[in-house]
Parts: sequence; C-alpha cells; structure tokens
Amino acid sequence: MFNLNSVLIFSEDPEKLSDFYKKVLNEDLGWDEGGYKGFKVGAGFLTIGPHEKVKGKNLTPERILINLETNDVKREFDRLKDIGVKVIAEPYNPGEDSEMTIATLEDIDGNYFQLTTPM
Repeated sequence: MFNLNSVLIFSEDPEKLSDFYKKVLNEDLGWDEGGYKGFKVGAGFLTIGPHEKVKGKNLTPERILINLETNDVKREFDRLKDIGVKVIAEPYNPGEDSEMTIATLEDIDGNYFQLTTPM
C-alpha cells in the first residue's frame, strides 16, 4: 500500500505560482530551497519548482486536478473568488444523492484545482 506524499507542480515562474498558492492555502511557505517551494497541506505536501521544459500556461488543465479538502467549500470558494482566483465551476453536488460539494478553480499557470468536502 502507498501513501501519497506530495504533488509537485512545475512552473516557468515558481516564485509567482508559490505566491498564488500562499494566498489560496492561506499559509506561509513551509520551505524554500534550491528553487523549490513547498507547503504542508494536511498529511502531504504541495511543492512548486522550476523545469526547463515547462513554458507558459497549461494547455490541458483537465488532465490532473488537485483536490483541496475543506469542511466549508462555499466559504473558501467565496474567499478565493474575492481575491480574483479564476472560477471554472461554482460549488455543486456531483450527484443527486451526494452530500459532497465541489468547486473548480484555475491557478495562474492554468492548472485546475478543486475545493471539495471530505469524502
């Protein structure tokens, strides 16, 4: 069995992208070393770093979604919308019988991330 330890997002401008996620997560950086910046998010880590082959915005943002779990999707969604985060999908329930709430947003590099209630 595995434990998902971290997600690494490469960026042409990791400084700018880490500043964006600092606002999203409402947290200071956990570390900043060798061009890589990281945040402790729950039991795992979100790391942002440089990559010579990554240029511009993500052209296929639907490929991978980063899910950020929160007990209050609506409140966090409103906070992020108020600071100018691009909205892809307003909070919704994915099924008739589902109590889960999901909202989809886009970071400044064009990557999608979601706010989701606990599964």
